Amino acid sequence: MKRFFSNALPALFVGACLRLFFALKFPSSSGDTVLYDQLARNWLKFGKLAMDIAGQPTPVDLRMPGYPAFLAVVYAVTRRTGDSARLPVMLAQIFVDLATCVVVAFLALLLARLAGQAAKADRAFAAAIWLATLCPFTANYVAVSLTEVWAIFLTAVSLVILVLFAAEACRIPVPMLAGRQLTRGDTWKLGVLGGFVVGLGTLFRPEAPLLLVSTFAVIGHWMARRNDTQRWVKLCAITSMGCGLALLPWILRNAVTLHEFQPLAPKDATLASEVDPKGFLAWEKTWLYRMRHAYLVTWKLNDQEIEMDDIPAYAFDTDDERHRVSMVLERYNDDLTWTTEEDAMFAQLARERTARHPLRTYLWIPLKRSVVMWFTPRIELLPVSGHVFPLAYQAEEDPVDQRVTILFFLLNIAYLGLAARGSWNLWRCRRAHVAIAVLLIYIAVRTAFLTTMETPEPRYVLVCFPALIALAAQAAWRAEETKKPEPAPAPAPLSG
Repeated sequence: MKRFFSNALPALFVGACLRLFFALKFPSSSGDTVLYDQLARNWLKFGKLAMDIAGQPTPVDLRMPGYPAFLAVVYAVTRRTGDSARLPVMLAQIFVDLATCVVVAFLALLLARLAGQAAKADRAFAAAIWLATLCPFTANYVAVSLTEVWAIFLTAVSLVILVLFAAEACRIPVPMLAGRQLTRGDTWKLGVLGGFVVGLGTLFRPEAPLLLVSTFAVIGHWMARRNDTQRWVKLCAITSMGCGLALLPWILRNAVTLHEFQPLAPKDATLASEVDPKGFLAWEKTWLYRMRHAYLVTWKLNDQEIEMDDIPAYAFDTDDERHRVSMVLERYNDDLTWTTEEDAMFAQLARERTARHPLRTYLWIPLKRSVVMWFTPRIELLPVSGHVFPLAYQAEEDPVDQRVTILFFLLNIAYLGLAARGSWNLWRCRRAHVAIAVLLIYIAVRTAFLTTMETPEPRYVLVCFPALIALAAQAAWRAEETKKPEPAPAPAPLSG
């Protein structure tokens, strides 16, 4: 049995079965799925990343090109598009996600070796590959055409390279890889390669460079203490150049086609004919922290009526606020078209609420958003209501949904708990401080960034799961290492 669990092949087989189950039983879609499909179709047909606007394929920069390129390749190979190509797309994503599991396991092995626990590294590898293959939160995203599978894979690869880069840059002893020891000259190669892979990840998710921010912060802190700031600047520059190299075709495309300097997708993804609802979104940031209100309020804008009853009471400080919002929404609901005047009113309301309670806007709401994103059942792709309370009522009305929701919530807590335990194990090994700092600071920086987005979608933190699972795997070797020793036999009595 021990040999079974230490072998990667059974884990990958079980993981493949789990992913096939999600793909065949619960295929899903989202609003972005339709957009990615349209971009891929036009790219394949007309050779340009374009949306259908007024019946014409019009080049846009609303999304990064990585995922549309992936779909276009699948469409070209299978000669299918849209729904008819759904199964080939999901099968390709299953392969990518299983590759992610192997990379995460290697990251866990690397962390154990950097901590000086070479004898326990195989145990960490085995724990990580089982935790990764059995993780339902990442596995069920193979069943939907979204960027998560590729973003998670490229993040995992980037973390392996950047952990090695940070350790070598900070003069931490690095174990032999591929039969040879890393040298000081390899630091620069790792920096360029790490930056390039982060650049590839940016072609799928525009916030991927946060990986470089966290890595630069860690090695910068270490080098500043040793008066090696000049070398830090050089390392940051060469790594950033690697990232820019991967983004260069996209930058040139936007410059030539759209006559703009846009290395990333714009944060506000609105067409030229639409009013950018900055004021409305600013108002929401003063109260919105639950995903259900994104469905009921945010994502209805310019499409459906927004009902006052769907806005929670804590979104209003006074009756006057409620009245002003009600008047504007009444006008909006008449024609479902957002205007600059309506948006200006919400912008003014956002300023008033922020001036009245600045900590609420800049601290408490972001903290609540981070809690929602991390402590959630993650059932958004499953046909499950998510209703748990009242316990007795839901147990009678919808027992299966209630049990699935509770199970997934507890699984999420288990992964977080194991990651906390594994992090503590690593932190007790001084040699691992740089590596664990890269992972934890990345998780913190990414979470803080996500709280500034218009909606706190739990799927956005899944990109942190390679780091989370690699840390969780470190709980395996410490548990055995801290076993209580057998009591020593009592000394024989001395003879007189």
